[in-house]
Amino acid sequence: MSLVVTPRLPIAAGRPGSVEAEIGQLPGFDDRPVAWFRGSITAQDTASVARLIHAGVEAGLPIVGVVERMGLDARAGLSALAGWGEVARELAAASGVVPTALVVDGPCLGGPAIAVGLVDIVAMTRQGALFVNRAESSARMTGTTDVDPERLGDAWHHSHSGVADVIADEVDEALATVGDIFSLLPTNSLSLTPNAAITDPVDRPSDRAAAVVPSTARASYDVRDVIGDLVDDGWFVELRARFGSSLVVGLARIGGQAVGIVANQPNQLAGALDIDSSIKGARFVRWCDAFNVPLLTLVDTPGFRPGRDQEWRGIVRHGAKLAFAYAEATVPRVSVVLRKAYGGAYIVMDSKGMGNDCALAWPSAEIAVMGAAGAVEIVHRKTLLAMADEHRDARRIELEEEYAAEHLSPRVAAERGFIDAVIDPATTRQTIAEALSALTTKRERPSNRRHDNVPL
Repeated sequence: MSLVVTPRLPIAAGRPGSVEAEIGQLPGFDDRPVAWFRGSITAQDTASVARLIHAGVEAGLPIVGVVERMGLDARAGLSALAGWGEVARELAAASGVVPTALVVDGPCLGGPAIAVGLVDIVAMTRQGALFVNRAESSARMTGTTDVDPERLGDAWHHSHSGVADVIADEVDEALATVGDIFSLLPTNSLSLTPNAAITDPVDRPSDRAAAVVPSTARASYDVRDVIGDLVDDGWFVELRARFGSSLVVGLARIGGQAVGIVANQPNQLAGALDIDSSIKGARFVRWCDAFNVPLLTLVDTPGFRPGRDQEWRGIVRHGAKLAFAYAEATVPRVSVVLRKAYGGAYIVMDSKGMGNDCALAWPSAEIAVMGAAGAVEIVHRKTLLAMADEHRDARRIELEEEYAAEHLSPRVAAERGFIDAVIDPATTRQTIAEALSALTTKRERPSNRRHDNVPL
């Protein structure tokens, strides 16, 4: 899928001057052509935007839009709704075929705002606002009087809702970030990810990453420090930083090769997976898989977040999204257990049983159903309760050490084939780069089913 495009190929607009729509260069994207549109989009402009998106898909080019205003006029007829339906249909058709992004730089409201949720990357500026119902409508329908129109759909709140992937002060900054993201992606799903010249030695020791992770299982640290030491030149583009913050996702390069990174974040919920982080991880994994971007998973998690709120809100279904995403991914997949990998969270964080290609672990890693303290409390509870108080603590420590030696050691997991290698932390960067290089020719035959049924 490719097309040689002229520097500027305009797309017919519905009304002169209402919205720009072209195939060509866009500031922040170097010399790479994209299909882009910009302006205040009304119902009269939907045909132009739909044509632009369709042309971009046909050309196999990324689609980028800058929305200064978007919505429905109360006086608009059904034709306006139909027009927005065409835009939504074209965006859905573009999904997984070409990368798509929208920069929201003004108020986007009503039904058309839903179309924003169909793109891969949503960037919002401080002037952007995104909401389905106006503050007045929300107050009238809910009976509340404290709906602040200034805060109903601003960038700050959508950075926490998971709607916005990127937050920027101005449009140029947002476009530059989107350009950085797209530089790590192919132009379309039939192309390979672009490699870059290696400016950072692949065999550079990852001593800083090794030093960041504490030896004690309960101590906190920022996994971004580990990522920064493993990737080329410390350059990492993080997405949805404030949403599902116990999981970090983003793009980088290792040995010049683009890679999508999924990592538990121990300084948030101790790295436990919750509903938001499961959704965040699942969407990112599926996105990388759609565009042939290899996946690196860094594991340090005590499990899924416990609690009635999580169970009642359906963590079973949402956690299954992450499992489903990894299970169906066909791109090269490398994982490294840095410290803890317990229970169901170990399974869904790209374990060997999920189809992982290369499963690595540090010597200090603990891989088991649960930690030693919890396991001893369950298995030996009656024995410990029957003991005299002065001997109980000492015996508990002995039992925990026995459990750790028998079940938690990564070497035990390696002997059973659940881990491919236990590596020196200082060689992590080099080992990952070598694994990704060896997996560049990986090909999996796609299923002949009509489509899957992801647990949405």
